[in-house]
Amino acid sequence: MERFLDKGGQIYTCGTCIVVEKYVDNGACPLSTMEDLYEIVKWADKIVHF
Repeated sequence: MERFLDKGGQIYTCGTCIVVEKYVDNGACPLSTMEDLYEIVKWADKIVHF
C-alpha cells in the first residue's frame, strides 16, 4: 500500500463501511461519498476495489 501511495495512488474510505465497522477516521483515508465515487469513476482510467 505504501508503494501505491508513493506513486500517487489515492485511497478513499466508504462512508457506509465506516458506520458499520465503527471505524474512526484518522485522516489516513478520506471519508468518501457516492458523489466522490462518481467523480473518481469519471476521472480515473483504473480503479481497484476491495
